[in-house]
Amino acid sequence: MKFQQAFGVVPGDVVALIGAGGKTSLMVAMGYELAEAGWRVLATTTTRLSPHQLTLFPCAMSSSADPQRVSKALSQHQFVFLHDEIRHGKVFGPSRGWTKQLLDSVDSDILLVEADDADGLPFKAPLAAEPQIPLETSLVIAVASLSVLGMPFNAEHVYNPAAMIERYGFALNSPVKSPWLAQVLRDEKLGLRGVPAGARVMVFLNRTPERGYVRGRARMIARLSLQSDRVSAVALGAVRGAEPVYELQRRVGALVLATGQADGGSLETLLAPWDGGVAAVAHVADRLMRSRLDHIAVVTGLRSPEVRAALKPLGLKAVHDRAYRSGGFVTAFKRGLAALPDAVSAVLLAPGGQARLQPKVIFQMLTGYARGAGDFVVPCHAGRSGHPILIGERYWSEILSMPGSSSLAEVCQRFAGNISFLEVDSDSILYEGRLAQSLKPRRQVAKASSRLP
Repeated sequence: MKFQQAFGVVPGDVVALIGAGGKTSLMVAMGYELAEAGWRVLATTTTRLSPHQLTLFPCAMSSSADPQRVSKALSQHQFVFLHDEIRHGKVFGPSRGWTKQLLDSVDSDILLVEADDADGLPFKAPLAAEPQIPLETSLVIAVASLSVLGMPFNAEHVYNPAAMIERYGFALNSPVKSPWLAQVLRDEKLGLRGVPAGARVMVFLNRTPERGYVRGRARMIARLSLQSDRVSAVALGAVRGAEPVYELQRRVGALVLATGQADGGSLETLLAPWDGGVAAVAHVADRLMRSRLDHIAVVTGLRSPEVRAALKPLGLKAVHDRAYRSGGFVTAFKRGLAALPDAVSAVLLAPGGQARLQPKVIFQMLTGYARGAGDFVVPCHAGRSGHPILIGERYWSEILSMPGSSSLAEVCQRFAGNISFLEVDSDSILYEGRLAQSLKPRRQVAKASSRLP
């Protein structure tokens, strides 16, 4: 995945890079990527760089240059770094207040700002005057390098460890642990200090390996970082890779459709005993919980008390679709969405009667989404489509504008051109609902992996 896709940057963004472990490299790599795509990219710093780092940019010039000269340089080079004075062997950037003047006077598509200092170390807590984030910033990317894991926790390997010791009591000289990174990155007094209220926040875990144990550690750090509502996503990757982002971890919620009608499955199917007498709907919900989905809601309808009673041992939230008699999938979807946190970026829709659903299918769906397979994902096996289905938030408002009686199959037909079919290695997706009979996977489908990279 490229940076543009992973970070969701758009023309007009002001992107501030904070933290440690690859900020300058990220700014340079991202700038070249956008420039090659035809963007006019400006970059600067509110802190300082080394003079040799100026050679990393195709053009570097003084921030006091006439705006027309800067615009001409952008037309010639596509990617321009602006700086203030050079003194004592350091390249200093202009003040934070200069950003608005720059945006008003130069016709660039995006401004990248290195807004923090870390003395080349892989992990940091800010000092009193750090970071220096422009107020106009629309996206903040907090950076940390996984190379710090296992290193001695001291000032030789970590920037300002004293602040972490004071706040969390991390043990000096002990090996740096994965949860420590998440604690600092999501902390509004440490990793997120000074972030403007209206800015989106993402984390980039640099030097994530392509496979192995540390890749799993990165996923855990992402999961813990996302416990903060301020963090919208965590990118796992390596700045110097051809595809620098391997995964984009976001919050995914799950809706178990248990209305006893249409897409919610018949009541007999929902309450049918399964696996030692547990009702099918409870079995499905349990599978989702074991897949580490943090936000799960069950939407009930017909004979709701019986469905709720089956779910009670799990302690799950059940919400009732009062319009289930006249409604369809859309009314259930609306009710379920209202029960999930605003920060959820996609939902996994599972019929409450799909008791054969395998955990590895859930894993494959979530992994496919994280790796950029799409944001409207339908699993398929042996040429047949099935459930669960993953739908990203950009489709929700349009779905909710459809008639309440619309079925899930009708929703999928409406967005047929946006669907990504994901080939999974289990026929447990072939729940006998309407959708499995209505969609025909295209010949080209993404292959899911059932193994950790």
